[in-house]
Amino acid sequence: MDTQTQQRVRRVLSAHPVVDGHNDLAWRARELAAYDWDILDISHACPATQTDLPRLRAGRVGGQFWSVYVPSTLPAGEVLAATLEQVDAVHAMVRRYPGDLELALTADDLERSMASGGIASLLGAEGGHCISGSLGVLRMLHRLGVRYLTLTHNDNTAWADSATDDTEHGGLTAFGRDVVREMNRIGMAVDLSHVSADTMRDSLAVCAAPVIFSHSGAREVCDSPRNVPDDVLTTMARAGGVCMATFVPAFVSSACWSWQAEAAQAALEEGIDATDLQRFEPFTQRFARTHPAPVATVDDVVAHIEHLREVAGIDHIGIGGDYDGVPVQPRGLGDVSCYPHLFEALADRGFSDTDLGKIASGNIVRVLRAVEAAAD
Repeated sequence: MDTQTQQRVRRVLSAHPVVDGHNDLAWRARELAAYDWDILDISHACPATQTDLPRLRAGRVGGQFWSVYVPSTLPAGEVLAATLEQVDAVHAMVRRYPGDLELALTADDLERSMASGGIASLLGAEGGHCISGSLGVLRMLHRLGVRYLTLTHNDNTAWADSATDDTEHGGLTAFGRDVVREMNRIGMAVDLSHVSADTMRDSLAVCAAPVIFSHSGAREVCDSPRNVPDDVLTTMARAGGVCMATFVPAFVSSACWSWQAEAAQAALEEGIDATDLQRFEPFTQRFARTHPAPVATVDDVVAHIEHLREVAGIDHIGIGGDYDGVPVQPRGLGDVSCYPHLFEALADRGFSDTDLGKIASGNIVRVLRAVEAAAD
């Protein structure tokens, strides 16, 4: 990349730091260190993770939604405790690094933190199973700082269909619509990543505030059910929402998606469901020894962003890398230091400085403000 483009991107991201929609460091901290931030000290380089503070700084990150994900395969009686442990872990991380991280509960908090050079830390709950069928739990998660809920993860809930499970409800149930309305009322963003296309459409029909896709791509570019169909992108944009383009290789590259589908079939023959990530991801590592995986690249992500611009418009695109949520990221985007590489590629494809600023953070800040206004 030429120096002029690098300098241009550096100027843009200094004025408009990246706000990323989804990072799974909290779950990695559970796996690697039982949430002990002395053991997993992110103040210096952490080879076991894709995320640490020096690399966030190098990546020009000014805001991060930390996912408080728990697997949908957990026994029902363990889900709520595990979710609260995740929330607690993010709060503990923010307290542990006050010179870098700052809890953000509002769009004003986010902008104030970025302006002061901090990394605003927001929480997003990944998977509606975490509320255990209770609007009271939903409200309490909001009081604890959770600012979006992804309606499903890899499996259906009792009230919403997932993109990667069999059709059960045909979208949202009556209670699912109540969940969306209550999220609108309390000011929690409705996240439609992971949900089925029918759940996307039902949610958009009910929602009184803009929705987000915290980490999804365009289905027209890569035909994974985790990605967003064009008609949904159009409706989402008309309602003022944002699709935060993911980096996950299987969702950005058709070759990688086909490989994952092949691995999923092979895993099923061994009794492993691809939605069970705790078992499927180790299987894919073994599978790759005899079936080498294709490699996604920065250009694959650029193709999704260009399609999002064409269908939804420049005002409706963000970034949701899903770092530490998948073992391998596209070439050139291996960890959180690499966001400038993507913006340099976009700059070379004709995106203006204004466009880049909107994608980096302008659009998601606007949406958060609109969600708050709808609640008010």
